[in-house]
Amino acid sequence: MTAEPAQNLILDRDQITQKVIRMAYEVYERNFEEQEVVLAGIHHNGYTLAEMLAGHLQNISPITVHLLRVSLNKDTPLEEPIDLHPDDMNLENMSVVLVDDVLYTGKTLAYTLNSFLTLNPKKVEIATLVDRHHPRYPIASTYTGYSLATTINERIDVILEGEQFGAYLH
Repeated sequence: MTAEPAQNLILDRDQITQKVIRMAYEVYERNFEEQEVVLAGIHHNGYTLAEMLAGHLQNISPITVHLLRVSLNKDTPLEEPIDLHPDDMNLENMSVVLVDDVLYTGKTLAYTLNSFLTLNPKKVEIATLVDRHHPRYPIASTYTGYSLATTINERIDVILEGEQFGAYLH
């Protein structure tokens, strides 16, 4: 019988909400001249985080926020196409913020960026709730909720629903 690895709560519901509100203000500060912004969330948690961010951004700014769901196979991103939904959203000359829950190596975001570059956006920024600082790809978060240097053996799980809502270090 193997023991479950210890899990430590690093961000609770209130702290995550506070981080998302701060990130919304930062998005507004960097995009205050824009009429519209697209928040593209990596399915599942990144999209949920994008929804939260959109709600706060709409509360504090006049910017029209569009949500885009990005689905891909994170383990084998080259074997299956990246799906953008809705697939008819025009991103040409739009400011896009790509949203994910945890930035670890940057692999998921690096593969996803190509899908956006072919659509000719004005700019693409990256927002992550937790940045772990283990880059293997040239990806950096424009907006970071929480920055935490971890070991390679550690894992961060983000749960954005239910009683366990929070970010956990394993």
